[in-house]
Amino acid sequence: MARLADYFVLVAFGPGPRAGSGEGHGQILQRFPEKDWEDNPFPQGIELFCQPSGWQLCPERNPPTFFIAVLTDINSERHYCACLTFWEPVEPSQAPTCSGEEEEAGERPSPSALVPPTQLFAPKTLVLVSRLDHADVFRNSLGLIYTIHVEGLSVSLENVIGNLLTCTIPITGGSQRTISLGAGDRQVIQTPLTDSLPVSCCSVAMLFRQLGITNVLALFCAALTEHKILFLSRSYQRLTDACRGLLALLFPLRYSFTYVPILPAQLLEVLSTPTPFIIGVNSLFQAETQELLDVIIADLDGGTVTVPECVHIPPLPEPLHSQTHSALCMVLDPELELADLAFPPPATSTSSLKMQDKELRAVFLRLFAQLLQGYRWCLHIVRIHPEPVIRFHKAAFLGQRGLVEDDFLLKVLEGMAFAGFVSERGVPYRTTDLFDELVANEVKRMRADENQPHRVLRHVKELAEQLYKNENPYPAVSMHKVQRPGEGSHLRRAPRPFPRLDESTVQWIIDQATAKLQGAPPAVRAEKKATVPSGPPMAAIVERNGVVHANSARRLEVVRNCISYVFEGKMLEAKKLLPAVLRALKGRAARRCLTRELHLHVQQNRAVLDHQQFDFVVRMMNCCLQDCTSLDEHGIAAALLPLVTAFCRKLSPGVTQFAYSCVQEHVVWSTPQFWEAMFYGDVQTHIRALYLEPAEEDGPLPKGEVGPPEKEEEEEEEEEERSALDVASEQRRLWPTLGRDKQQELVQKEESTVFSQAIHYANRMSYLLLPLDSSKSRLLRERAGLGDLESVSNSVITNSMAGSMAESYDTESGFEDAETSDVAGAVVRFINRFVDKVCTESGVTSEHLKGLHVMVPDIVQMHIETLEAVHRESKRLPPIQKPKLLRPSLLPGEQCVLDGLRVYLLPDGREEGSGGSIGGPALLPAEGAVFLTTYRVIFTGMPTDPLVGEQVVVRSFPVASLTKEKRISVQTHMDQFLQDGLQLRSCTFQLLKMAFDEEVGSESAEVFRKHLHKLRYPPDIKGTFAFTAGSVHTAGRQPRTTKEKSPSLRTLSRNLVKNAKKTISRQYVTRKKYNPPNWEQRGQPVPPEDQEDEISVSEELEPSTLTPASALKPSDRLTMNSLVERACCRDYQRLGLGTLSSSLSRAKSEPFRVTPVNRMYAICRSYPGLLIVPQSIQDNTLQRISRCYRQNRFPVVCWRSSRSKAVLLRSGGLHGKGVVGLFKAQNAPSPGQSQTDSSSLEQEKYLQAVVSSMPRHADAASGRNTLSGFSSMHMASHGKWGSIRAGGRSSGASLGVDVGSRLAGKDLLGPPQPNGAPSEPGFLRPQRAALYIIGDKAQLKGVRPDPLQQWELVPIEVFEVRQVKASFKKLLKACVPGCPAGEQNPTSYLRSLEESEWLSQIHKLLQVSVLVVELLDSGSSVLVSLEDGWDITTQVVSLVQLLSDPYYRTLEGFRLLVEKEWLSFGHRFTHRGAHTLAGQSSGFAPIFLQFLDCVHQVHSQFPMEFEFSQFYLKFLSYHHASHRFRTFLLDSDYERIELGLLYEEKGEKKSQQACKSVWEYVERLSKKTPVFYNYMYAPEDTEVLRPYSNVSNLKVWDFYTRETLAEGPPYDWELAQGPPEPLEEERPDGGAPQSRRRVIWPCYDNRLRAQPDAISRLLEELQRLETELGRPSERWKDTWDRVKAAQRSEARPDGRGTPSSLLMSSVSHHRRSLGVYLQEGPVGSTLSLSLDSDQSSSSTPSSGRQAARRSTSTLYSQFQTAESENRSYEGTLYKKGAFMKPWKARWFVLDKTKHQLRYYDHRVDTECKGVIDLAEVESVTPGTPAMGAPKTVDEKAFFDVKTTRRVYNFCAQDVHLAQQWVDRLQSCLSDA
Repeated sequence: MARLADYFVLVAFGPGPRAGSGEGHGQILQRFPEKDWEDNPFPQGIELFCQPSGWQLCPERNPPTFFIAVLTDINSERHYCACLTFWEPVEPSQAPTCSGEEEEAGERPSPSALVPPTQLFAPKTLVLVSRLDHADVFRNSLGLIYTIHVEGLSVSLENVIGNLLTCTIPITGGSQRTISLGAGDRQVIQTPLTDSLPVSCCSVAMLFRQLGITNVLALFCAALTEHKILFLSRSYQRLTDACRGLLALLFPLRYSFTYVPILPAQLLEVLSTPTPFIIGVNSLFQAETQELLDVIIADLDGGTVTVPECVHIPPLPEPLHSQTHSALCMVLDPELELADLAFPPPATSTSSLKMQDKELRAVFLRLFAQLLQGYRWCLHIVRIHPEPVIRFHKAAFLGQRGLVEDDFLLKVLEGMAFAGFVSERGVPYRTTDLFDELVANEVKRMRADENQPHRVLRHVKELAEQLYKNENPYPAVSMHKVQRPGEGSHLRRAPRPFPRLDESTVQWIIDQATAKLQGAPPAVRAEKKATVPSGPPMAAIVERNGVVHANSARRLEVVRNCISYVFEGKMLEAKKLLPAVLRALKGRAARRCLTRELHLHVQQNRAVLDHQQFDFVVRMMNCCLQDCTSLDEHGIAAALLPLVTAFCRKLSPGVTQFAYSCVQEHVVWSTPQFWEAMFYGDVQTHIRALYLEPAEEDGPLPKGEVGPPEKEEEEEEEEEERSALDVASEQRRLWPTLGRDKQQELVQKEESTVFSQAIHYANRMSYLLLPLDSSKSRLLRERAGLGDLESVSNSVITNSMAGSMAESYDTESGFEDAETSDVAGAVVRFINRFVDKVCTESGVTSEHLKGLHVMVPDIVQMHIETLEAVHRESKRLPPIQKPKLLRPSLLPGEQCVLDGLRVYLLPDGREEGSGGSIGGPALLPAEGAVFLTTYRVIFTGMPTDPLVGEQVVVRSFPVASLTKEKRISVQTHMDQFLQDGLQLRSCTFQLLKMAFDEEVGSESAEVFRKHLHKLRYPPDIKGTFAFTAGSVHTAGRQPRTTKEKSPSLRTLSRNLVKNAKKTISRQYVTRKKYNPPNWEQRGQPVPPEDQEDEISVSEELEPSTLTPASALKPSDRLTMNSLVERACCRDYQRLGLGTLSSSLSRAKSEPFRVTPVNRMYAICRSYPGLLIVPQSIQDNTLQRISRCYRQNRFPVVCWRSSRSKAVLLRSGGLHGKGVVGLFKAQNAPSPGQSQTDSSSLEQEKYLQAVVSSMPRHADAASGRNTLSGFSSMHMASHGKWGSIRAGGRSSGASLGVDVGSRLAGKDLLGPPQPNGAPSEPGFLRPQRAALYIIGDKAQLKGVRPDPLQQWELVPIEVFEVRQVKASFKKLLKACVPGCPAGEQNPTSYLRSLEESEWLSQIHKLLQVSVLVVELLDSGSSVLVSLEDGWDITTQVVSLVQLLSDPYYRTLEGFRLLVEKEWLSFGHRFTHRGAHTLAGQSSGFAPIFLQFLDCVHQVHSQFPMEFEFSQFYLKFLSYHHASHRFRTFLLDSDYERIELGLLYEEKGEKKSQQACKSVWEYVERLSKKTPVFYNYMYAPEDTEVLRPYSNVSNLKVWDFYTRETLAEGPPYDWELAQGPPEPLEEERPDGGAPQSRRRVIWPCYDNRLRAQPDAISRLLEELQRLETELGRPSERWKDTWDRVKAAQRSEARPDGRGTPSSLLMSSVSHHRRSLGVYLQEGPVGSTLSLSLDSDQSSSSTPSSGRQAARRSTSTLYSQFQTAESENRSYEGTLYKKGAFMKPWKARWFVLDKTKHQLRYYDHRVDTECKGVIDLAEVESVTPGTPAMGAPKTVDEKAFFDVKTTRRVYNFCAQDVHLAQQWVDRLQSCLSDA
């Protein structure tokens, strides 16, 4: 029984310190009883809670209010304070200070501002304090007292209060009690059935109504994970209800932190407490809660929950979250299911609010049952007597539930509420409640119901019934009868203030009742205790690793076999299986299998092995342990712990080494929680054994102990086997019946059991924590955390064989001077802390504990002494031989900076190297060393997989190409430990992912990183390898911060003059035939023997053209001579773009001239010295024009079309002012124009001059269409070009009005035409603007082009450099992923490739370039004016020239193009490549690489148009970032001159090794080998290329994905060329030559070298034969040219037909196809070869037709005249193409058998280009010459073939042949 109420208190208003403010404080007028109860002292501070918003006088009488505040005392007991407040008038006579108050009140701006003084009211509160929560009874009782007072009933208040304070009721048991307070009232109190279930009335339902499902779930998770929660509302009662509702949801967990449903205003600072809380505050104080940063605020009135940014509430684990959510929806909104029904059933009755409240709680009860299912199987019972001590094995619970990663459950299990739950509910023998039954018996049902909502709802309703019954056991009874005051009674003037009560009367009533109670016997209700059911054991959660490590029987078989081989001594067999076992051990099942198998080999706790067996066992144990987390949730470490002290080997007589000394380096051993769980598990086993009958003792594992789940079957078989909890429950039941002595004896037995286990564990811990060589203090370094309880070591690899452990420790760890005692001390402290914790928790006596503390240091010391002997002996074992370090070969001038550091090269995401899903040998991981040289980072080593063989693995990249370096910690494949590593990524698409060997100290690794960083970012450009090669690296000068003009110009002119003096004497020599000298050799006479090899760069020029005119100043003339040698100038001459002459003697016929205005780089530093400008523009105006453009890069001509005479100009983007001036001031300027306008005018004149310099401008002036008009005009025509709008994510450009069709389209009028064929005569005589300005859309915004202008703007959207950088980073990650893909998903590569948007950018560049090509081809000039004019502009301009001019597609022309557009026109190589320290932050931007990729795309589509091979492009891609050559350094010619690079000293003769220019190197190499030459080169002279640019037509360049691990990147030719492999060798007995086959691995061998293409092979063979014959071998190029010439002269069959070149040049549009053949006409030809497309790149031909190469022997016999085909008659005919297409010569074959006429490109073509089915032919008639027919042919040689579909026009070479063809066709038709 318990008192209904403990205290009754009357609290009134007392004036505050500031008199007259209307604010005061509460005063307790009276309290009953006046003395505190012994069992329940009076709670302090009650007056604050009566008026939480503060005590204030009020100008009007408010109605009475009621709420319940909750106070928590020091013992965590809750006191419910029911407060009923009413207002009484304040009378002046009563309160002398009131007059002041009233004045104050009058001044305050309140609604009734001027109230008569008598009208103030003061609050007074009646308070009931109780430990029971019966809200309605309190409300009724206080209401009754108030009613008696207000209505003036004739009932004694003292009696009522006395009765109230003496009323006692039962706490639980579902009894019913009627009480009366003696005022004619009656109340019925029902007590709940069980007190463990909370009582919630309607509070939960209300909470959901106020906040909604998602918000309440968030609050629920927040409360469980110990966050701070604050409720806001204007109603105090609602705050109390919300807090009560939230607590009811947490059942069966109890909230144990601060809980204040109503917080008074004076205590608001409590909100900044650091501990979690649930608090309610009135909304008035919302402002004060704003600055709380870590509090979740729930506004009940507004229905919102605000979670601060810094707070993360972990959500419920799926699928529980979604299941709970849908169950709550069904309860709260049952109509939701029926909302969509066509015929909804009649409205069902909704549950009452009280019932709904219970249903909501039932949902959460189910949730907890699912969350905590099986929790009893993870309880460790540590003591049974005198009181149960129970611990929860958290790790095992998480592991078996498969929720190790789950943030929510982890936090819940670590929380205080769960700790309380374990100690309260873990007890095995107690009263049980609804939750116990649910979690034990209903889990299976819940799992079955998961996907059936109606069954879930039924279950919820059943549970709700039970919860409702618990609160309302007698539902029928509600016979309350309590008087209430009349309506509006508070407004009537009360007869008198609340009277002072007579204390003595009340006290007398209380004393009477107390005396009566003492006499009565105590009513003790017997508790029904029982054994708590454990429920079904947890099902082992299926392995989550999925397919990769599926729990396959095969894997377990491998593990078992390997172990049996080891113990049978079959070491070779075991060695073969070991890699497979180590891989299998990633799976949990295999690890369990290993522990079980090893247990079988232990007899009497000991198993002595030989050295090899010991090694194998230790290797496997380490592999098992490496994936264990510090918690060991799968019990692997726990299962291995007894084994590591069992397996041992004899080192020498009396010295034994145990396995534990070799498996110490794992996190789990230094985790206190692991040791505690292990300790409690073992204690439980022993305690259980104490109480079991001896017969039962040798049964299987006790259920309470967490053994492997495989034990479950045994447990089910032997149901009588009792778990430790059952034993404990039985013992607790018997305990009261035992005698005192027996009890004492049991307690002692248990205590000594725990004590003996503690000693045992102190030993075990010292085994695993003391390192073998304690002098090295390794332990301190690795487990610095050993001092803290939460320590987690990040262990480093140790060799499993103890023999080499001594050497492998790093002697320079910084702890050399640490004493042994430090290690011992750390271990002793760790063990002592453990012992303290577990012994106090498990009730070990203090004497025993002291004894333990004395023992621990001795145990540790003893063990150290034992280890010393073991260590000493183990050093004598022969150490494991580490592989010898392979030294890499270095380039001339390359020096080693850091010698090899032993590392493991780990596999990255590229699968080929590691075997992967495609199979093949696992070359990686490889063991070797990393070397750092002045030029490269190089790894050399051998694969660790013993089955691969002795293959050398090399991976390297230039230091300068490093883009990202990050530290990683990895697990190496071999020894399976956590290991420090580095991941280096380079922009040459290499990735070195390395783990340092244990012998490499962290200092060495750090030194490596620092050196790497220093070499990657030298302080200035002189520190790069191109400059330092061969010399000792000296500190370069500091980069200049300010650019002072005069000194740099002075050095510049000095340089120029100096170089000019040298050149002036030889002007005419160089002019005769220009040989490109190397950078250092410019102007040096070429040695005669090399003369024939030099490629001529320009045609013969008249001496006058290059001679500086006499008008120049003498000093300038010297400068000019140097400039004239530059690539730009040579190209201007080739294009006939003007001469270098003064303005006086200007040749009027020339539209353009070369201006030396920038020779001192004064106008624009990033431009070359000589520029091409319109003839009419004066030099002095150029300065002004340049101001309108960014970086002063004004428009200059860089190329002119030889056919249409249109020019291509380039410039930087316009400055804003320039644009505005350009397009607004169209008319003549008014006299008073500003500077800006005038420069804009100059600019306009400049563009006008460009326009008028074009020859066709005069005719095209009238009736010209603008661009937009043109495109809309031709939109309707059939056929289409890819639109200019870019595909991909970045939105494309928009041109004019509706340029959906491409600007100039060859497909606008008919079917596609062979690329490069001349436009047909009627092709759109384009009437367009004379000049198009391609500008950035953003820049040209708002500019209206005037239709009368001769130029037109084409705004396009271009990507910025930062987008290129971002895209490149993603491309790198896609092509060279850092980590292996978890899922074998082929699409992930494609997806990441797409996300990189790299191909979209390539697409856009090609698209814009083709657009410009079209415009130039149609005769309009184009000015490309994008960004600053040195990135995208350069890319577009270079591509346009490459596509338009076949010269740039030669080796020499491409060099010239790069020198001119990229080097001279100032692409910022150093800035974009982040070459120096200054550029480190900006990072690498692959602008040039992107250009080369575009060239590669064009090359792939037109393989016959390029003289250079794909390898050449890859070579440049690699070396533009490698810094091996000086070519691609610095940002402009100006900077190169400043450094003295451009015209280097010519005096000293260069050594043959070091090439400083990449071009010189290419040239030298080309003489030796055809590696840069494309054998398929057969250009069409006039061809303009128009590549397809859609992303679907683009290929990922194999430069990004290919690698050769045999030799590293193949672009440093000297290093890549190993000794050639002889393919055949003579047998010694003179027999036939024996073929030597080789296996070629995809990512290992260089396919080109291992299997050269036919021509290279033949050229090599020729060279070899010549050498054998003793002749000097001829250069390959000469041989090749001779063969080609011979081929041409032979190729006129029958004296008819067109002269065919080696590769027929009339290849149609299908040239993009890769299988093209080299063949020859007559049968016995000298050379018939089949070629793969890109013999020098390493990609596989994508056409697949010719994928497999043919062997050399078949090359000759392959192309006999194809008699196998039925060729009845064949020959050459001209055929007219489709509409508007030209005549083409084709080779026709009449096939009578197949009844068809086939035609081919040329005679030896094997691929048919078209077929005319003779069945469809209607007639063959003589024809007439059509337009465009061959001129020389007789009219009678024409004939037409009419089919059902169309008419074909043919023309033979003469009349006779035409007649023959007609006859043959007629006969064929008549035969049919």
